[in-house]
Parts: sequence; structure tokens; C-alpha cells
Amino acid sequence: MPQEQYAHRSAMQSSEGPQVYKVGIYGWRKRCLYFFVLLLMILILVNLAMTIWILKVMNFTIGNPLYFQSARNVTVNILNEKTKVLTRLVTGPQAVEAHSQKFEVKSLSGKLLFSADDNEVVVGAERLRVLGAEGTVFPKSIETPSVRADPFKELSALSRLKGQVIITGGTRLSKLHVILESPTRSLVMEAPKGIEINAEAGNMEATCRTELRLESKDGEITLNAANIKLPRLPLASHSSTGSRQKIYELCVCSNGRLFLSQAGASSTCQINTSICS
Repeated sequence: MPQEQYAHRSAMQSSEGPQVYKVGIYGWRKRCLYFFVLLLMILILVNLAMTIWILKVMNFTIGNPLYFQSARNVTVNILNEKTKVLTRLVTGPQAVEAHSQKFEVKSLSGKLLFSADDNEVVVGAERLRVLGAEGTVFPKSIETPSVRADPFKELSALSRLKGQVIITGGTRLSKLHVILESPTRSLVMEAPKGIEINAEAGNMEATCRTELRLESKDGEITLNAANIKLPRLPLASHSSTGSRQKIYELCVCSNGRLFLSQAGASSTCQINTSICS
């Protein structure tokens, strides 16, 4: 450009003011940018919709409980660093199984309510109540420091099927109506310091079908009462006639059997020995 023209143009620009240059994205670049922004918004909306759908399908809620549903079972395993199963909880259609070295149930305050392991089962609650009509079945022995019934309730220990009912201890059971029975097997009461059976305001009965034995190996048996009655002892026949006295003599056979014989001037126990045979 000639020098005169450049000088003329510079003079014209200086007279018109400073020139403004526009900076931006124009053409196909602008259209591509708008397209990517729109695509990003669509992806965000789709992602949000998918998240809401997954939360709805899986029942993930903020305030409601969490549910695990399965057509067969649900298994929860606790593994160690060697991927060995330490604890397993299996909930199936037939039963709920827990496999661990020890199982514990505690209250909110941390008190032990129930514990079970290979050695023992501990019930830590203040009272164990069994609401079944048949009660509780123990195939072997039971060890307890005391057996107590509820107020104005009967205390009953019953063995119907097999095994023995054994109650051991030195404490008094109860002053209420106590029933200890074993219809098909034996009933054993043992205590190293003695057993006391006391009915302070009523009668005490001992009934059996075959034999009732009172045995003391190292001591004696004492019957301490104002009246001792043996109403069904057999009566031996007497050879004398015309005697209608009601005075009898208590006789003892060599095998320990007792019988009555009409009293005479001398002992009449050996008159009839058919009872002792």
C-alpha cells in the first residue's frame, strides 16, 4: 500500500475512534458446543431417572425398614483374611440357621438374655416362661438351686415318656400344692443334707400301686404322731369260740409283714402262720 493511502486510512481511523474486534465461537464450532451441552443434560436426566428407578425397585427408602427377599434363601457370611467362613446366617423356607462359635442375645442396655455355645446354654433373663400346653421336655437331668411356683399356683414336675425326674437340693420346694409325678418311670428326690416335706396347714398323702418302702440304711424311721392307724391289716383266725373282744395284738412275721391277732392270756401271734407265708 502506498504511504499516502496508509496515512489517509490512519487519519480516518483516528478521526472515527478506536476500532472494536469481536472475540467468540462462530459457525460450526458454536453448534457443536450447544450439541454437547444438550447431550450432557440428557445424560444427567437419564442417570437421575435410572437412580430413582433402582431405588424404587430395590425398595431402598429413607424411613422404612430394609427388606431382603428371595425365592429360596438368604445367606450372610463373615470371612477372615484367608476367606474362611467364621460366621454364617442362613434364612430358608424351612428354618433359620446360625453357624458360629457362640450365639448371644442382649437387651438394649447390654444385659445378656440368651447365650449358647458348645459347653452350655445360658438364659440370663429374670424369668423363663414356657407357654406350651405340654410344658418343657428334658431328656436328662436338671440342676437348679430352687424350684418355685407362682403365687397361688401349683408346682408340677411331670415325666410322661422316658427317663427319670430327679430333683436334688437342700431347699424347701414350696408351701403350696406340690405335685411330683412320673406315671411311666421313677421319681427320685436326693439331697446330701436331708429332704424335708412339710404340710403346715393340710394333709400329706403317699399312694402307690404295688409297694411303698421306707428305708434308712444308717439311722432309724420315726413315726411321731398322736394317733398311728393301720386300718387294713390282716386278722389271724383264733381257735377259741365265744370270744367277741375287740382287743388285738400286733404281730410281726419274720419277713416283716404285720398282722393282728385277738389278744389272750398269752401271746397269740403264732397261732396262725398262714399270713406270713
